[in-house]
Amino acid sequence: MANVFDVAEYILRKLGPMPAMKLQKLVYYSQAWSLVWDEAALFDEEIQAWANGPVVRPLYDDHRGLFTVRKIAKGNPEALTESQRETVDGVLKFYGQQSSQWLSDLTHQEAPWKDARSGIPAGEPSNNPISHAAMSEYYGSL
Repeated sequence: MANVFDVAEYILRKLGPMPAMKLQKLVYYSQAWSLVWDEAALFDEEIQAWANGPVVRPLYDDHRGLFTVRKIAKGNPEALTESQRETVDGVLKFYGQQSSQWLSDLTHQEAPWKDARSGIPAGEPSNNPISHAAMSEYYGSL
């Protein structure tokens, strides 16, 4: 199975260097739509409901301190199947040209992130997980 680093490196090779926040949101939407379109997770790593939107902690730890991410050395895009690449390509076609802030704002309007942060004041830290079930249910209804 592909991991979050493989997906992130695939995204970077497709779109080029980008802000870390944008990469995190594109990884999130890739997972969400994989759960809907492919009925399977794209990667196993947990997505957490951080103050600025969904974040995969191991990916964050890998690019910590970087505003712009150019490469994920641990990532192997060839680990993605053809179907997984098609899913990510569909996500990038729809979300790829949006800004980091636009993507973050969008996640803040959507139930999976909002529900995972229920009761947590705006701007406060949280490592609450965003479940696959919540993503699949919400995005599957769109």
